[in-house]
Amino acid sequence: MIMRKEKAYFNWSSGKDSALSLYKVLQDEKLDVSLLLTSVNAFHDRVSMHGVRRELLEEQTKAIGIPLQTIDLPKEPSMKEYTSKMEEVVSSLKNKGYKKSIFGDIFLEDLKRYREKQLQKLEIECVFPIWKQDTRKLVQEFIDLGFKSIVVATKSEKLDASFVGRIIDEDFLNDLPNDVDPCGENGEFHTFCFDGPIFKQPVRFQIGEKIYREYQRPKNTKKEDEVCTTSSHMGFWFQELLPNY
Repeated sequence: MIMRKEKAYFNWSSGKDSALSLYKVLQDEKLDVSLLLTSVNAFHDRVSMHGVRRELLEEQTKAIGIPLQTIDLPKEPSMKEYTSKMEEVVSSLKNKGYKKSIFGDIFLEDLKRYREKQLQKLEIECVFPIWKQDTRKLVQEFIDLGFKSIVVATKSEKLDASFVGRIIDEDFLNDLPNDVDPCGENGEFHTFCFDGPIFKQPVRFQIGEKIYREYQRPKNTKKEDEVCTTSSHMGFWFQELLPNY
């Protein structure tokens, strides 16, 4: 008797943790991963998470060989707008037979609970292939498998401009401060994966300029944390990547 695979979509960030998670689920005989889903800031035409251009995202998913669907968001979406748009898209996927939603999260409990709560309403089951695994071992596995990824954004209070534009390798890991997670799971840095065992060919790009930007720091909703001595803004360094056609 031939087992029928369950239809699944992958929440694709375009970074290293997504790449490693996808590598693992593609070996799962129970899942049919037939779609990559990515949130894009439609105003800037860039990946919402870290600002990589849509053109490079599209080239990346073509190189992987799995169709891409984007969730196009406004310039500064509210949580209500984000949730509404996500529910609209996922409901459509549910109607097309998708039953599983895959994420590359590792240990952010609040985020995991939020994802499960939202998707439970739509009768979609969440899958977390690398959940609770040692981040040092995960990034080492990523490197050993032959994946290649470039740092495209860093939180400036953790990593300065010298870290953006670097390839994730042993030297990069050795240079990380002790209080920075090896996978950047606390938002310290974000990456763009451009080669590895899930790719038919590498994604070609050119290195652009480094850009510094500041954003309003999200307000803490807990009353006991309303008095805060830190800055009301937070800074990020970005590495511009340009298509190389």
